[in-house]
Amino acid sequence: MGLLDHNDMAKLGCGECNGCSACCRGMGQSILLDPYDMFQMQMALNMDFSSLMQEKIELCVEDGLILPVVRMQPDTDACGFLDQKERCRIHTHRPGLCRLFPLGRKYDENGMHYFLLEDACQIPNRTKVKIRKWLAVPMLSSYEAFLTVWHDLRRDIQEQIRERCQEAFTQKVNVSFLEIFYQKRYDETGDFYGQFEDRRNIFAAIWQQMCS
Repeated sequence: MGLLDHNDMAKLGCGECNGCSACCRGMGQSILLDPYDMFQMQMALNMDFSSLMQEKIELCVEDGLILPVVRMQPDTDACGFLDQKERCRIHTHRPGLCRLFPLGRKYDENGMHYFLLEDACQIPNRTKVKIRKWLAVPMLSSYEAFLTVWHDLRRDIQEQIRERCQEAFTQKVNVSFLEIFYQKRYDETGDFYGQFEDRRNIFAAIWQQMCS
């Protein structure tokens, strides 16, 4: 598995999928949403967390931590954001994991890197595209720094949940986690990264009390 950074080229170009929606179907609860995804969805749809829960997203449990995910429609097993032409309604504001495909992310002591999921996309003869261009995320370095912090935060919380194995502790963690990072609406006119850092500081204070 060759590790890549955002200035590397990879075989990602798929001719804008040509109407193929294979990667938008049968994904179960695998499309985890982070706070930046929530911020983007709010901008695209002008919907808060509660409204999104009614129509487009649901909750899943990953190693004890409750996280929102994109909901597959029960009748078609397709993403609820697909339109009648099987195109994404929120493509400009789509979740990070959708934006990433067919790349994966790897986190280690050297930070975050990308790798190509060789057999994930079935479109043949894909063309080489610079990863930065493929992701098309404004302020990409800030976004990658956020992803690394978010990955480490989730990992630390999940480790504590596993070690303590206490239902009351897990419940308190998840209530605070969801409220601070997801349920409270973000200001779409403001700087996401500044808002996230403020919320992370709030959660850190609560987290310290819970773990003491």
